[in-house]
Amino acid sequence: MKTFLFVGLLLTCAGCGSSDKNPAASEPSATAPTAVGAPTAAAKIYRWKMITTWPKNLPGPGTGAERLAEMLRKMSNGRLDIKVYGAGELVGAFEVFDAVAEGSAEMGHGAAYYWRGKLPIAAMFTTVPFGMTAQEMNGWLRYGGGMELWRELYAPFDLVPLAAGNTGAQMAGWFNKEINSLADIQGLKMRIPGLGGEVLARAGGVPVAVPGGEVFTALQTGVIDATEWVGPYNDLALGLHTAAKYYYYPPWHEPGPTLEALVNKTAYDALPNDLRAMIEVAAQAVNDDVLSDFTAHNIAALETLVEEYGVEVRALPADVLAKFKSVSLEVVEEAAGESELARRIYDSYMTFYAGVKRYHRLTEQAYLEIR
Repeated sequence: MKTFLFVGLLLTCAGCGSSDKNPAASEPSATAPTAVGAPTAAAKIYRWKMITTWPKNLPGPGTGAERLAEMLRKMSNGRLDIKVYGAGELVGAFEVFDAVAEGSAEMGHGAAYYWRGKLPIAAMFTTVPFGMTAQEMNGWLRYGGGMELWRELYAPFDLVPLAAGNTGAQMAGWFNKEINSLADIQGLKMRIPGLGGEVLARAGGVPVAVPGGEVFTALQTGVIDATEWVGPYNDLALGLHTAAKYYYYPPWHEPGPTLEALVNKTAYDALPNDLRAMIEVAAQAVNDDVLSDFTAHNIAALETLVEEYGVEVRALPADVLAKFKSVSLEVVEEAAGESELARRIYDSYMTFYAGVKRYHRLTEQAYLEIR
């Protein structure tokens, strides 16, 4: 009987909560969440521009930039609204660094080795010939001190860099002629940026700076004899197989290139803490997502290139690779001589690289050799 009376009392009290005598109980809460992507009336909306070095919506890098903007729009409930522009829509591909530094756009997306003319050591934050893979680069940047050094390097330009994509190991590139020995590299005009371009030059080739949107035309018209771009996923999208016959590997020049998001620091500092945190988290998510995108789509793209279009996949000769490797050691170390900070970046990279090579010989490399 006591139990019965207790339950009855609870039911009575519960009914009181929905009584007409308490109209506030049926009204929506003042803190009820709004629909995703629809900011509350009181929320301040930050409308930003993101300029990129990529052709608009290029699979991988271009779509990665779009995903970064869309992710931030959703995470912020519409408070951070970023419009993405492809190369040439607002500024040229190689003008992104300066435009974001000056505040013409709040964000940029590209690769640090494009700024080698301004900051030679910056190329190490994209990739180093015969250097670290994507997994190893992520380890160095996140937990090996790399990101702190990267931000120190960009600080004088009022820029905050973030890792925001990785293509994984690339192909050596497309060639209009066979490469049978080091003699075939002499005088070869090739689109190849960063430290890899300097290595090619010292081996007898001629590196040429060409933005991604102009690579196909340059190769087709003979302005260049060869080009590296990314890998099957991107190369098929640009139609490079219709402009060159030979597709070479291995990826000596770009074993794990990191893409970057650039944020104007003044604009970044003006954001509330939660939006700044969202940018950090979203960039890391896109960094991983772009690598997964390339890993998945390179498979089918390579099959299409070989089986449908008859592309010849070939290995670079041993003497060519040996020359590239010996020269690359010189090129990378010379980049460290520009400043005290450059030397610290070089030392940090090489120390981490030596350690991870020792470990991966017993794990990743050993496994790949036996599987």
